[in-house]
Amino acid sequence: MSWAQGKTALVTGGSQGIGHATALALRDRGATVIVTGTRASFADYDDPISGVSYIQSDLSRPEARAALAAQIKSLDMLINNAGTGRPNEYDQDAFETVIDINLNAVMDLSMRLFPALKAAGGSIVNVGSLASFLALKETPAYTASKAGLLGLTRALGDKWALEGVRVNLVAPGFIATRMTAPMRADAVYENRLLKSVPMRRWGRASEVAEAILFLASPAASYITGQSLAIDGGLMLR
Repeated sequence: MSWAQGKTALVTGGSQGIGHATALALRDRGATVIVTGTRASFADYDDPISGVSYIQSDLSRPEARAALAAQIKSLDMLINNAGTGRPNEYDQDAFETVIDINLNAVMDLSMRLFPALKAAGGSIVNVGSLASFLALKETPAYTASKAGLLGLTRALGDKWALEGVRVNLVAPGFIATRMTAPMRADAVYENRLLKSVPMRRWGRASEVAEAILFLASPAASYITGQSLAIDGGLMLR
């Protein structure tokens, strides 16, 4: 029997990309999976997952986060995956929108769902980025939010260590998702980008999902407040 059998997981932003791959992997291991997205229903996305519950939620809004948490009665895993970026993050409104979704929402949901996670002896896995460690000068809000998420992971991991709730972070590098499609569309740019990756390829969303499942599983029972880069060796540069 899989370790996830009978467990309940919430995957924010689970309609696409890394969140979608994570929701699929958890479902296939027998977990009860709830995903969030901004569209009216899962059917409005390209690849809805059967056997998974869907809740529409705009995580930039505190009232939406409160309504989401109120619907979760029991929880073993919180995967804070929902994230965004904006074209001009030097604009203050854009900056604040990114911070709200990528960082404030994570703190809010983690606090609201902590009692359920504590009761279950559960865990949180936050989806950061290499921007948690590296400066991306064209996306200051994304960089600040992901760096902040690393700090939040460490603080909550420390705070809740004796409460039985583990908190960790994955930091994906260049992953082939809808978000990175424009990078892959330009062959010259893509070739230059991949030269910085020792493995010389894009990562797969499923590879990040497997790392998330590891950190959420009993196999990582003595790991908290840590970050795991899934980057094909990019951080070695």
